[in-house]
Amino acid sequence: MSSASSSVRRIAATVLAAGAIVSAAALPAAAHDGDRHQQRHPRVEISRVQADSPGRDDRSNRSLNNEWVEITNTTRDAINLRGWTLRDNDGNRYRFDNVRIGARATIRIHTGNGRDTRTDLFQDRRNYVWDNGSDTATLRDDRGRTVDTESWGRRR
Repeated sequence: MSSASSSVRRIAATVLAAGAIVSAAALPAAAHDGDRHQQRHPRVEISRVQADSPGRDDRSNRSLNNEWVEITNTTRDAINLRGWTLRDNDGNRYRFDNVRIGARATIRIHTGNGRDTRTDLFQDRRNYVWDNGSDTATLRDDRGRTVDTESWGRRR
């Protein structure tokens, strides 16, 4: 029985040693995956906001369209923003249709009326959205997760 017991101990030691080697090799790989994941965020971000349209706030379409938010795709791949939303503190919401933002590209979302292009989208509103003194723009993905926020002025 001592010969069987000795064999069992050797097999157990071999299995434990193999497990330790596999675990040691996996740790750096897992840590590296986490770092790579962190480097990708944010993938899409609010890069600029012009909440106070230059000149008089006369609610003309020109003035409304000089109020805008820029969204930038920081990745090397195009991203479809279908179902994503852009909101302010008052609950005004713009929902992206089948909008594709190119790799490392920026699109500008204007408040007023206009014809959508690759680089400019229009909310088709007749009133200002972004408060000049203080507001927060919140970008959410199609699952409702906050992707990025940009605030200015004093917080409410």
